[in-house]
Amino acid sequence: MSEKPSFPEQVRAVLFDLDGTLVDSAPDLAAAADKLRTDRGLPSLPLEKYRPMAGAGARGMLAVALDMTPDHAEFPALREEFFINYEACIQDQTVAFDGVEQLIDQLVEMGLPWGVVTNKASRFSLPLTRAMPLFKTARTVVSGDTTPYAKPHPAPLLEAASRLGVAAGQCVYVGDDERDIVAGLAAGMGTVAALYGYLGTDKVPGLWGAHHSIKFPLGLLKCLPEA
Repeated sequence: MSEKPSFPEQVRAVLFDLDGTLVDSAPDLAAAADKLRTDRGLPSLPLEKYRPMAGAGARGMLAVALDMTPDHAEFPALREEFFINYEACIQDQTVAFDGVEQLIDQLVEMGLPWGVVTNKASRFSLPLTRAMPLFKTARTVVSGDTTPYAKPHPAPLLEAASRLGVAAGQCVYVGDDERDIVAGLAAGMGTVAALYGYLGTDKVPGLWGAHHSIKFPLGLLKCLPEA
């Protein structure tokens, strides 16, 4: 196993996961999934049933809504139905987490370029980020289908660093899922676990190997070395 990279002594760019790290999209993801239930005459489930699994995308939402796993014969069709539902409500209730807008303002003021690396397909990530003013200063958005691989593979992170013209070893990646940390470490980046995000029901962030962890977005500023 390769040696864990050190946290950058000089940070020249910051990259973020999207759902569960920058924005709280759980209400819209839950609404799209819950519609699968109500359209079939099943009772609605509360948001809090869906929230922990929001980071797992369609797989997580269908597991909660219909107790369905990807090996079920109807999974592909119901996943597409979920996607269509989600497209119809993609920004109805999605908002930035408290403190994110201030964090981004601070990074811009510090002269640090920033961007997004998400496993969300561009079908959803691009309309969402284009619609939200938060992302006007983002220098790049790398989606789950931008490169041939998605996280935990490092390719999307390396693509983002390349687009920013910054060496991977001078980037920090912030995410709320173990795949984010695995990808960041594999790319040679500094890694920060967002403990306020969608951690699932059985996740142990302390075992992910991140360089730092934060309980709220603005906590990232304390992780960055002095300029």
